[in-house]
Amino acid sequence: MAEKNETMMQYFEWYLPDDGLLWRRAAARADALAAAGVTQIWLPPAYKGTSRSDVGYGVYDLYDLGEFDQKGTVRTKYGTKEEYKAAVRALQKAGIKVFADIVLNQKMGADGTERVQAVEVDPANREQDISGEMTIEAWTKFTFPGRQGKYDDFTWNWTHFSGTDWDEAAKKKGVFRFVGKNWNRETDPENGNFDYLMGADLDTDNEEVRREIRKWARWYAGEIGFDGVRLDAVKHISFEMYRDALREVRAAAGGRDVPAVGEYWSADIGRLTHYLDIVQDEMKLFDVPLHYRFHDLSEGSGSMRSMLDNTLVQVRPDDAVTFADNHDTEPGQALESFVQPWFKPLAYAVILLRAQGTPCVFYGDYYGIPSRGIAPTGGLRRLMKIRQLYAYGEEADYFDDDHIVGFVRRGDAAHPGSGAAVLMSSGEGGVKQMDMGPAFKGQTFYDAMGVCTDAVTADENGRAQFETGGGNVSVWLTQPAYECLLLEC
Repeated sequence: MAEKNETMMQYFEWYLPDDGLLWRRAAARADALAAAGVTQIWLPPAYKGTSRSDVGYGVYDLYDLGEFDQKGTVRTKYGTKEEYKAAVRALQKAGIKVFADIVLNQKMGADGTERVQAVEVDPANREQDISGEMTIEAWTKFTFPGRQGKYDDFTWNWTHFSGTDWDEAAKKKGVFRFVGKNWNRETDPENGNFDYLMGADLDTDNEEVRREIRKWARWYAGEIGFDGVRLDAVKHISFEMYRDALREVRAAAGGRDVPAVGEYWSADIGRLTHYLDIVQDEMKLFDVPLHYRFHDLSEGSGSMRSMLDNTLVQVRPDDAVTFADNHDTEPGQALESFVQPWFKPLAYAVILLRAQGTPCVFYGDYYGIPSRGIAPTGGLRRLMKIRQLYAYGEEADYFDDDHIVGFVRRGDAAHPGSGAAVLMSSGEGGVKQMDMGPAFKGQTFYDAMGVCTDAVTADENGRAQFETGGGNVSVWLTQPAYECLLLEC
């Protein structure tokens, strides 16, 4: 059987309603998503957060997947544990690999406070103390009274954390490192040392913490049976921890491949490749530099010819998960850098139709973001179908202009009708001669995106003058492939 292109979907966005229906929606849509070309799905964090409306990153209890009455709710924002398990089973039955979102950097919503000796550090340079030792009242006691020890009777106290951001006694916000603790030495160098991010920061140098993480990971894998993992905030955690943890998980799975993708939020390609070297390619990373290229181009800055320069998909294509936007880049979020709607189809053509990298489609682009008045990205579903059916074979690039660039896929024998010519413009429309190869000599092509209505015919060498409109992308398929796409055959 011919290999198919992998396409991941991030199946949530920040502003989803707190209706407890996401797991049920995922189960109901499983077959339709598979038919659309989705082969991997990244589900949001499934554990209990600080409240029912928590998106999943304010982690309270990793063992509560919507089963216990804690933080004022049994279900999470997305539903109950049984609904979560049913969604995973439905997606897997449809042939979609399920990626669980793993959030281990911080805990929040503690059940009680403790008096702890701490020093305040400079938020802009966490290696610099700005106070002497003092006693603070920290939210660091996690006893999970609603769960009452089911699955695991471990409770957390201040010794399991490196620091926090709130002194309850003084009602003061800051960054406080607990006396006797050090930040992890191998983390991102932003802010001097970016171990601390938010909440009560796990001390992953503590052997009790490491042992508890390993125990929970084995329980979670056995309880849910996910296929892969998305790892949150990896630049804030000792780089070696996930390397070692992933090896243990794979060994426990009898050597079964457990794919992993990490979120290392940096536009600096050097930091991403350094991290990949340290973890010895035990995971892929999201291509943050490419996201910022898309954003800048959508805002009218930068050159199309250098779109891929110093991106992960260019430098380490096998380690790159490419994306246009995600829940953190949405309007109103801390990393807001939302790609402008006009450029979204161009960005998706790049990540979906090129040979390198694994593309990740954002829920908010696929379904829209109604709470922000953002419509679904035009042409996205068609681009996904083109990837599924026709984006195969040798690739040749035409990134030779500041505004109009293109590339071709020359198809392969394993995928009948495959091959495509892609042309896009960030300015005025225009044409570019591109070479599909001798196998396409005399073939007639049509623009599957509907931007251009006239047909194009390749010469005896398989070359043709392909066209696109201003601020648009055209995807040229042979006439049989084009007709098949329209008929959804």
